[in-house]
Amino acid sequence: MVAHSSAARAAAPAEEPQGIELFLPAGYDIFWSAVVMAIIAAVFYKLVLPRMNAVLDERASLIEGGIAKAEEAQKQADEALAQQQQLLAEARADAAQVREEARAEGTAIIKDLKVKASEEAERITETARRQIEADRQAASVSLRTEVGALATGLASKIVGESLEDSARQSRVVDRFLDELEASQAVASNKEA
Repeated sequence: MVAHSSAARAAAPAEEPQGIELFLPAGYDIFWSAVVMAIIAAVFYKLVLPRMNAVLDERASLIEGGIAKAEEAQKQADEALAQQQQLLAEARADAAQVREEARAEGTAIIKDLKVKASEEAERITETARRQIEADRQAASVSLRTEVGALATGLASKIVGESLEDSARQSRVVDRFLDELEASQAVASNKEA
């Protein structure tokens, strides 16, 4: 019966796989799959992989070049910024110096104008003093002449004697005015 069961098994159609055998392929499938996989791997290794590596290397070099360019651009931008800040600081220093010079120049101009104004005021004051002195002398001469004529006329009437003589008239007028000035001087000394 043992022979019969082996023969029956061999004659019987292939049994359905069960258990873990359901997940495992047959041996010939594994062999032919490995052969096809080896052929694909060889083609991939010989043809596709070098091209892919070349493309990746090219991209890497482009990226590295881009990074180097970006670093160079950043370095140039930093240098330009530093130069701009230095120029700005110099411009500010120049502006401060110009302001200080303008202030100093303004102060000098103001001092100069004050000196000129003072000199002009002194000149005007001196001119006014001279004019006043000239006017006072002219008024004094005019007053002497008028007062002399009035005094002479009055004295002539009082004394009854004619004082038409100009020398005599001049002496009388001068004496009268001197006495008048002396009396004013005494009065001003008493007030002081």
